[in-house]
Amino acid sequence: MRGATPRASIAARGSLTRRLAALTALWVAIGLGLLGWYVVRKDEQQIETATDARLTSLLDAVVAVVSFDPLSGPILLRSLADPEFERPLSGHYWQIHGPGGTIATSRSLWDSRLHSPLPAGEGIRARDMDGPREEKLRVLERDVTISGRTGQVPLTVQVAVPRDAMEAEIARLRHQMILAFFVLGSGLVAAVALLVIWGLRPLRRTQEELVEVRQGRRLHMDIAAPSEIAPLVAEIEALIEQNRATVERARHHVGNLAHAMKTPIAVLRNAVEAEDLGMVRGQVATLERLVQHHLRRARAGALAGSAGAECAPYALAGALATALGRLSASRGIRLRVTGEEGARVRADSQDVTEMLGNLMENACKYGRTQVLVTVAPAGEGSISVAVEDDGEGLEEGEDGAALARGVRLDEAKPGSGLGLAIVSDLVALYGGSLLLGHSGRLGGLRAEVTLPGRVVGGRYEGPD
Repeated sequence: MRGATPRASIAARGSLTRRLAALTALWVAIGLGLLGWYVVRKDEQQIETATDARLTSLLDAVVAVVSFDPLSGPILLRSLADPEFERPLSGHYWQIHGPGGTIATSRSLWDSRLHSPLPAGEGIRARDMDGPREEKLRVLERDVTISGRTGQVPLTVQVAVPRDAMEAEIARLRHQMILAFFVLGSGLVAAVALLVIWGLRPLRRTQEELVEVRQGRRLHMDIAAPSEIAPLVAEIEALIEQNRATVERARHHVGNLAHAMKTPIAVLRNAVEAEDLGMVRGQVATLERLVQHHLRRARAGALAGSAGAECAPYALAGALATALGRLSASRGIRLRVTGEEGARVRADSQDVTEMLGNLMENACKYGRTQVLVTVAPAGEGSISVAVEDDGEGLEEGEDGAALARGVRLDEAKPGSGLGLAIVSDLVALYGGSLLLGHSGRLGGLRAEVTLPGRVVGGRYEGPD
């Protein structure tokens, strides 16, 4: 749309709350499902064990009263106490297999029979089978040997009860466990969703305050952020301050440029009216110098604080020394660069070149035979670049005047008097410092620039 402000495209990738809630629901469903299956399975085994224990008691009761008649086969010496064994097709049955295929059954079986027993083995054997009415039965059987009239008689005793009661109890347990785990899982998912919503409140408050800052309703973010997002909030606040400072510097530079150009423009107007071409050329040069100076300051102000602006002062000084050495070869001046090759300063390379170029050019201009540039660490988080010469140096109290814009301490030397002032302005924009003093090595002026930086490796060569 015409007139709209361009924006970076930010693709929203769904709600973080819904994403975490969905992942939590999946994990809870899997975890509680496995746990529920394990618990239900264990309870089913316990119910089956309890049923088998009761059925074992019935089996023992049958074994205790069983006998064998050679004429009629297996018999019970007396009736069992449980009346269900007397009621036809009640589901409670006993059956005894004797030698020669003889079989004795409970009255409840009526004219039906249970399945043949499993092959002979030790102990009690348990299994499930269908009963006379196709009902599910739980069957226990045991091989026993009793004393008869003809000697030892092997018998196989079977006792069966319906599985209905056991199945009903298992179903009731399974239903209760599913309901309990569903309620527990739903509560866990809801609790996690509420925790996520509550935990993300600082982020939503941060977004609201950013909107207010952008709309001009507040100057700073005022939020008590938890430790996890406090660094993010601090960086956002620092970015806001940096942008505000950049805008203020731009306004300041525009004001300074307008103020500085008022007088040359007035003089230029008068010179044009008087047709003084020499004056016109001089004022045009002044205007051009002012524009270039303020453009450099504005660009440096915009780059100041940029995390991506980093350069190697040793390499820049070496390149400048090569170029200035050729220009100063006729005067016999020798330039040397020494120090920490791995030093890096957080500043734009063009601005660092501007600083070092002005300092080294001044050193070549006022030095006699030597100019020494030393790059070295200057404490934690700082790098210093010292430019020394063997000239006359500064008199006591002249360092402040040397930094003033347009002031030339030696009128015999060419120049505009802006070099050191430009260096001072650029250094200040990057949070550094510029110190002028006496060189203890060469005897002339020592100009030391200190900028934020670090050492990333390399070797250190002390000045020889």
